[in-house]
Amino acid sequence: MTYRQGVNNADWQQVLLEHCQLFADLPPDIIRRTLARPVLRSFPVNHVIFLENDGGASIHFILQGWVKIRTHNLDGKEITLNILTRGDLFGEMAALEQIPRSTDVITLVDTQVCSIPAEDFLNLVATEPKAGMRLAQLLALRLRQVNRRLRLREADSTARLTDVLLFLADGQGKHQGQGCTIPSLPHRELSSLSGLARETVTRVLSKLEKRGLIERDRSLMHIPDLEALERIVG
Repeated sequence: MTYRQGVNNADWQQVLLEHCQLFADLPPDIIRRTLARPVLRSFPVNHVIFLENDGGASIHFILQGWVKIRTHNLDGKEITLNILTRGDLFGEMAALEQIPRSTDVITLVDTQVCSIPAEDFLNLVATEPKAGMRLAQLLALRLRQVNRRLRLREADSTARLTDVLLFLADGQGKHQGQGCTIPSLPHRELSSLSGLARETVTRVLSKLEKRGLIERDRSLMHIPDLEALERIVG
């Protein structure tokens, strides 16, 4: 892991300006003040960035890579709550409520993260209405995604895994016409997101691929027609 503090490098700031909605259309001086105390880190795959009950003194923005937000049920089974990528932030709930972390965050690939003090983040959302509104929209989106997955927890395996793919398309997809490209996650992560066995995930993906509803390569999955996939969920 590399560690750098107080880096004055235009590249990482440009990534946040282009990909993080929190900063869209904000005055340049406000952005500079918010990002005045960055800590840039690079993490390898499967690295724990923080664990549940850790302190919440900083907010994290993904510059490159993928992370999963993880918790465990009462039986100790891992549950993946979300997958985040470039431009996404995490750690905001602990800062807003001033309580310890409520989930684990683990890298899925080599990942670069920019962290800022929680007080700088809180000052931004408290003084800039646009930033506060965008944060509220982000939290509403994440709640809507979780609610949708809960509604489908009793559905059949095809509907449940299809909903996970649509969940990823909604939050992380690169849309092109009627289709969308999403990360081709390991089957164990799709299993955790859907609550299905890995063998079931493999079987359902093969079925969707044979029907022409998805196309897979090593790192990406392409959904040619999102509406066709939506019809499976109903």
